[in-house]
Amino acid sequence: MLRFLMAGESHGPALLGIIEGLPAGLALSPADLAPDLARRQSGYGRGARQRLEADTAEILAGVAAGQTTGAPVALRVANRARPEMGDPERAPRTIPQPGHAELVGALKYGHGNVELVAERASARETALRVAIGGVAKKLLLAVGVEVLGYVVAIGDAEAPALDLPWAERIALADASPVRCPDAAASQAMVARIDAAREAGDTLGGIVEVMAVGLPLGLGSFVQPDRRLDARLGAALLGIPAIKGVEIGPAFANSHLPGTAVQDPIRLQGGHIVRPRNRAGGIEGGMTNGQPLVLRAAMKPIPTTHQPQPSIDLAHAVEAETVYRRSDTCAVPAASVVAAAAVAWVLAEAVLETCGGDRLEQVVARVREMRRELAHG
Repeated sequence: MLRFLMAGESHGPALLGIIEGLPAGLALSPADLAPDLARRQSGYGRGARQRLEADTAEILAGVAAGQTTGAPVALRVANRARPEMGDPERAPRTIPQPGHAELVGALKYGHGNVELVAERASARETALRVAIGGVAKKLLLAVGVEVLGYVVAIGDAEAPALDLPWAERIALADASPVRCPDAAASQAMVARIDAAREAGDTLGGIVEVMAVGLPLGLGSFVQPDRRLDARLGAALLGIPAIKGVEIGPAFANSHLPGTAVQDPIRLQGGHIVRPRNRAGGIEGGMTNGQPLVLRAAMKPIPTTHQPQPSIDLAHAVEAETVYRRSDTCAVPAASVVAAAAVAWVLAEAVLETCGGDRLEQVVARVREMRRELAHG
């Protein structure tokens, strides 16, 4: 069983993660995790903290001579921008931000200082989640699966439907300041972010994650919690500020008759083929051999330059929020985090179906699975 645990606070010494269940023999180094960590920190609309941090992931255990050993892998991402938590010289923060975990968390755990909630609820933890997802991506790549996240909407600026080859999709997303593969939409998104910053406001948007090369049959229909779509939805909704998920054009499909939505099943040269992919790559809780396509909606960041109505917990009176350092828009970063979350669930599913103690066993079993299922 593949699993991970995380610990650490936004301004603590570091974020820590332990991954258990990786097969031995997977080539892994900090350099493998660096590109996505850099992508997460870039993106138009990010705040000052990204200029203070230079995220790198240290591998502290579970890797020898550049390969996983089968033991738990330990990761560490240090925090450079970190005033000491609980510093007696700093006044407690008692005015919670609407839309954040601060009010409910402070009441739930009995904290007079909402900063103690914000420290763990902060999206800073996604730096470690991206590193963990990078490990999953490395495992997936060994069995021929690639995962990419990019932006399709920020505010009311939305990209048209994308029909791009995989390599071009990656290159255009990486070249865009907002990780949108469409140049015109990318420019419009930058303009929306500029306007929001000028107004002292924040923006949300929609990210898309695509995975190609998946074998048919990952996941299961036999229990609700084993359905791959349910697990992917949970992983994406576990990202701070993600409030909606669809697989394929799910919401558009809901307006159409069934004959216009279901993907035909055909035979071509003795192989099962699907002429279209409105299912988004999943049927009955299992991969169907088509590219996996998911979208996730991110709400605007709660911390705004404009004051918002709140209360002062220390004095039981109404108050307004006080601005703290924040991003104007973190949707580009969310596309990287979302891809990491999806990659982790897919790696879990691969090992559940084709697991082994050594990487070569996993690769051989995935190859055999492809041969067995390709012809029906």
